[in-house]
Amino acid sequence: MMKNLMLLFFVALTASMTAQKINWMSMEDALSAQKKEPKKIFMDAYTTWCGPCKLLDKNTFSNKNVIKYINDHFYAVKFNAEGTEEITYQDFTYTNPNYVPDKKGRNSQHLFAHALKVRGYPSLVFFEDNGDLIQAIAGYRTPQELEIYLKMIASDDYKKITTAEAWNDYQKKFKGTF
Repeated sequence: MMKNLMLLFFVALTASMTAQKINWMSMEDALSAQKKEPKKIFMDAYTTWCGPCKLLDKNTFSNKNVIKYINDHFYAVKFNAEGTEEITYQDFTYTNPNYVPDKKGRNSQHLFAHALKVRGYPSLVFFEDNGDLIQAIAGYRTPQELEIYLKMIASDDYKKITTAEAWNDYQKKFKGTF
């Protein structure tokens, strides 16, 4: 009886731990998934040496509200913006031809990150449900700071915001729940 209770507890604990992570995938997998079930893509463009990138993982991407919202509304992509992954996007294959394998710290920027206009790390990149680029937003965000972007993109509200004044008004009216 005690073994059964322990096993049940272990299974429940494992299930709850599994449910509390963002379902990260590659860009290739996200684009493929979009063909079967259209959904916007949320990308974390990071580097291995970036301190704020690590804080984003630790503080923001571990938040249960962020996890649930991203998993429910987006295909989530983790992309090393200085890595060697080959990515085919809109009929072009992007690589990192200047990558130096033994180099410590900063390395060459991946051509896909360059095409997305990633200028700093971390950058949060949003794509339409057909794969078209919406916008890259540079910088660390807390769960509360990220919430407005997630909800604005998921709801298509960003399409109505065409001026700085409209953005300021949107921010003032936004009521966060994270």
